[in-house]
Amino acid sequence: MKKLLYILFVFVIACDSSKELEVYDYDGLKPLINVTDNKIHVVNFWATWCAPCVKELPYFEKLNEEYKDKDVELLLVSLDFPRQYETKLKPFLKEKQLKSKVVCLDDVDQNRWIPAIDTKWSGALPATIIYKGNKRQFYEKSFTYEELEKEVQQFLK
Repeated sequence: MKKLLYILFVFVIACDSSKELEVYDYDGLKPLINVTDNKIHVVNFWATWCAPCVKELPYFEKLNEEYKDKDVELLLVSLDFPRQYETKLKPFLKEKQLKSKVVCLDDVDQNRWIPAIDTKWSGALPATIIYKGNKRQFYEKSFTYEELEKEVQQFLK
């Protein structure tokens, strides 16, 4: 019985660490960041190598938890380098136990997708989009939890 439990435990750990990342080019990501429903969508562009991004991730996680029953959906879009998915991103996600949906953007044509996401975006991280219906706000900044919540509150009214 102990041996069976040990094998089951090892299997669960192996399955968890091999969880596949959802990786998109811009054309694949576009529908995920332009959803037309009655929900408020918060899309954060971040990377593990971006210190301000990592610092604000807990605020997005808290927002996701506190507003999930208020039709607020969070999407974290990682801009980590594909060659570091296995060595940096996956271990980071496992260590931080992020509950929010995380996808990766892997598209080398930044001159196309950065202005397509927002014409004011320089490409700097962190960056966030908050939208609902036709109302859309873009932020090229890091947030405190209070600032993030204040922006989302404007969409709840």
